[in-house]
Amino acid sequence: MGEEVDAQEFSRGDRTRHRAKVRQCLDVFARMLADSRFDTEDPMTGLEVEFNLVDQLGDPALKNEEALAAIADPAFQTELGRFNVEINTEPGRLRQGALSTFEAGLRESLNRAEKRSSDVGAHLVMIGILPTLGAIHFAEEALSANARYRLLSEQILDARGEDIEIAIDGPESLRTTTDSIIPEAACTSTQFHVQTTPEEFASHWNASQAISAVQVALGANSPFLLGRELWHETRIPLFEQATDTRSAELKAQGVRPRVWFGERWITSVFDLFEENVRFFPALLPVTDDEDPDEVLAAGGVPTLHELRLHNGTIYRWNRPIYDIADGRPHLRVENRVLGAGPTVVDMIANAAFYFGLVRALARSERPLWSRMSFSAAEDNFHVAAQQGIGAQLYWPGYGQVDATELTLRSLLPLAHEGLESWGVDQRERDHYLGVIEQRCLTGMNGASWFIREVRRHGATDRSAALRRVLEDYRSNMHTNEPVHTWA
Repeated sequence: MGEEVDAQEFSRGDRTRHRAKVRQCLDVFARMLADSRFDTEDPMTGLEVEFNLVDQLGDPALKNEEALAAIADPAFQTELGRFNVEINTEPGRLRQGALSTFEAGLRESLNRAEKRSSDVGAHLVMIGILPTLGAIHFAEEALSANARYRLLSEQILDARGEDIEIAIDGPESLRTTTDSIIPEAACTSTQFHVQTTPEEFASHWNASQAISAVQVALGANSPFLLGRELWHETRIPLFEQATDTRSAELKAQGVRPRVWFGERWITSVFDLFEENVRFFPALLPVTDDEDPDEVLAAGGVPTLHELRLHNGTIYRWNRPIYDIADGRPHLRVENRVLGAGPTVVDMIANAAFYFGLVRALARSERPLWSRMSFSAAEDNFHVAAQQGIGAQLYWPGYGQVDATELTLRSLLPLAHEGLESWGVDQRERDHYLGVIEQRCLTGMNGASWFIREVRRHGATDRSAALRRVLEDYRSNMHTNEPVHTWA
């Protein structure tokens, strides 16, 4: 959720000063891009995973502070809800076996954290939306104690001027309202990070946007919310609605949403930060003392605090990241479209598919986005979220095509090619992309497995079925056998 801020109230003067400072940061960022002051050698990759916490019965456990104290690992952090925690992995280089290292590290961290947190009655679950969440868990009391989260919730509700409505139609329908952004906490994700040069950022972001629908179709893992069967990746509409600052009138006027797919292909990373400043008022207008012009003129690396904080409150599905490591600035694409789980090996397979495919498409002589409209990519994204692994998508050269057929015939070979160019050895490529291949051949991902099992057990008591299937899911999760092999 970004850096911490202190609880406070903001005046009109605070907002005026912050807007001026954000624009100053944007000007400095433009000069930095022109001067090529970025770490572009041997790019890194990384990932973050968000977890749900449940009690022994499978109900949400509002115990993230107790769980984090028991886990005692600085890699684990709070998230928006008291039933959430997050882990940030150490970044790695794919040519040095980062995929296998990510898997081994996550497995070890998960096992250790589960053992320790279970002592305080909190068990970790990797799933896009916890199916046992009830309306009682959408109360403001479920927000984490971190002041940033309450402040962000207050600012979003104040900007909206009314309660947030959640309205999702799938096989079943859901209508509910909330007076906080706590439904956002129901959306637990896996986030992939890929470092890139300023020159190649646009092609990596465009490629990430274009393949987001395929990622979601193959990796969908959140079909139930508040007891209803909705979209295969219900996280997508839930997240879009839970942080929406717009009233119905503002939506009708075409005001952009803060959870945003975007509206065009880009030519530079600057395009995204400039849109952020131009389209979105600040939710957290906190102003830092640093003068980025002075720091840059002195040969230093400005933090661009206000620009980064503002960027952290605009939830693009593929978000641009400006960061500093070892005194050198760098750029990353943060891919945020997938839910957590079902297993560590499934998530690393998803990572391999993403890293390889983006690499191949970003360096293609004839870019995919030159043959596909941006609106087609956005339509694909929501179709995939709704229909999951059975989705039909539009793709240049194919027209309407099953996501699985497209992957088997075209995208998996490209992902192999991209991973090879990253320096990933054949054993790793075959292992992780083989998981994606089998998922396509069996038609089984987290969402389709969960839906099948609930329908099998839930003829008379949906609530009991969700708990029973979640218990089976948790057991399977710890085997680390990929979901397409689950009975």
